[in-house]
This record gives sequence, structure tokens and C-alpha cells, in this order.
Amino acid sequence: MANFSGYRDALPSVFMCQIRNPIAFRQRPRRDGREQMTSADRHSRLTPKPIPGPPMPHMPNFRQVTAFLSVARHLHFTIAAQELRMSQPAVTSQIRLLENQLDIKLFDRTKREVVLTAAGRDLLPIMERLALNMEELVAASGDLAQGRRGLVRVAALPSVAASLLPIALADFAGRNPNVDVEIADVVADEVVDLIKSDQVDFGIGIRLTADRSLRTEPLMTDRLCVFCREDHPLATRTGPLTLHDCAPFPMIVTRRNSSVRSILARATMRLEGGVTIALETHYMSTALGAARAGLGITILPAAAREAGSMAGLVCRAMNEPDLVREFSLISHANRSLQPIASDLMSALRRAAASEADDLFQSV
Repeated sequence: MANFSGYRDALPSVFMCQIRNPIAFRQRPRRDGREQMTSADRHSRLTPKPIPGPPMPHMPNFRQVTAFLSVARHLHFTIAAQELRMSQPAVTSQIRLLENQLDIKLFDRTKREVVLTAAGRDLLPIMERLALNMEELVAASGDLAQGRRGLVRVAALPSVAASLLPIALADFAGRNPNVDVEIADVVADEVVDLIKSDQVDFGIGIRLTADRSLRTEPLMTDRLCVFCREDHPLATRTGPLTLHDCAPFPMIVTRRNSSVRSILARATMRLEGGVTIALETHYMSTALGAARAGLGITILPAAAREAGSMAGLVCRAMNEPDLVREFSLISHANRSLQPIASDLMSALRRAAASEADDLFQSV
């Protein structure tokens, strides 16, 4: 019988891999002592490597652009240096750096004249636009830093948006005539949500729970009052009213996620039998209209007088320590306030201090 052992030993390793354990084959060194090539190695050697292209030119800086425009305007390096209040070698250096970065010659220079090359003439309008954009950027940055322009976004409870906030805005607008303000008048939960999602710069609301992601500053307090028709039995009662006085009458309340409803719900839990809800509304103005129509009484902030018509209604004070809301200036703890937002906060503090009366109490 023929001996094939020598023939088997002479077979290339690529054929032997069909009868060997693939894992063992990859781990076993070649007989000649060299490391065995894996399929991944063979693939990497066969895959063509990308040919590097030319390096991207660097973006010119403002000094280089202004130097180019000045030399192009005067076609004279010394005059350009005087205009820029630079030395002539410094201007020459800026032009040389610009040409090196763009990898193109911008000026033809001799002892007698300086002229733009064809490439320089083509780039001149682009450089002019670039310089204008840079100047606008610097001007806009200065305006934003100094609070001369920009946009402030504020979230506020409806009662604050209808009473204190307009007073603060009148003060703020006089100091910042070119600043726009966007107001989102929403309930307490939504004030916090808008702040956390960075949709507003700050808010005026009630801190419902402790939250380390929020920065709060007490601003003012307001109290809840009873609103009823002029011919209602509570309208002629002497002295402040209590929840016990109001309990026998149907109530018109705001929606469940409002701060007024939350405070009222906690306060009425101690009443035996609770209260009768005649109507639930989204807006205080709707609640006032329902009370005017005789559907019941409504307990709202005293500032609700600014939110709707008081025709045919009276507002009666209440002697209930629990029916008080504490307002705060709320902002994101990990965000920096832009100067114009801080200025509007200052206007709100001044308004809270100057308007402290039977509607609000400054903190």
C-alpha cells in the first residue's frame, strides 16, 4: 500500500484546516514558527486602505479677515496697518498666515504695487460677508451679555400671569425695550415640567415637593377667598368666612391638577360630609361666570378678580390659615440664567414688594 504520510505533510495548511479543529487551528502556531494568519487578518490585508485626501484648510480668524479686507481696500500694506492700528510686519504676517491656511495666493506683491490675484478677487465678497457675520456675532453677544436684546420665556400660574406679572413686565419693558417675553400660563405641575425640560428660563409657581434639580426663592403669598353673587346668603355675612360657612353650598372648583384645587382638597378633608361640587372648570374666569349665573360659590385666589369680570359678584375674605399659597421664583438648579432673565426676576421682586396689598403679601 502506498504511504501518503509524506504527501499529507506536504499539503498546504489551507487544506488541512478542513480536518482540524478550527479553534485549535487558530491557536496552534505554524510549523515554521511564524504566527498563523486568521481569516480576519487575510481580509484586512486584502481590503484596500483609503487614500488620504488633502488636509482641510483652517478657518480664518477675525484678525486675518480684517487684515485681508483692509489690504484689498487700500492695496497698500502700510496704509492698511495704520487703519488697523497694527504694525506693517504684523499685517504682512496675518496675510501670509491666511494664504498658508487657505493654500492659495491672495495678493501679487512687488516693490511698487499690491494687487489682488484672481483668487483674491473671487474671495473678496465672501470675506466681506464673513466679516459682517463676525461683527454681527460680536454685537449680538454683547447685546445678550448686557441684556439689550434676546428672548425670555416664563411659566406662571394663571392668577399670577393675570395680576402680578403684567406689572413686572411693564417695569421690565421700560428697561429692556428690545427684549421679547413669552409667557406660558399653566398650572403648578406644568410650571415645573416646563422648567425641567428647559422650555422656559424660569417659572413663578408653587413648590409642591422637594426637588434638588430646582432652585427656589420665596416671592409672595396669596390667600383664597369666596366669590359669590351679590344676593347670595354669604354675601351679607359679617366678618371673614370659614369652610364650615361655605360647606352647605354647592361649589364650583378648578380642575384636579391645579394648585387651588389641591389646597382646597386638603383643607376640606377635615369637614364632616365634605363639600358638594356643582361644576369643575379649567379657568378661573369660567368659575366666576358660573358663580355669577347662580350655579354655586367658588373659592379662588383673591387675584382672580383680575382674571374675569366681577360684575354681580362679591369677594369675601376667609379666616382659614390652610387656604394660603406660597409663590416662588423657580429655576433649574443646573442651568445658568441669562442676564435678561435675571433682570425680569428683579422686576418681579419689585412688583411683589410694591403691590403687596389684599391680593398678595410680599415675602
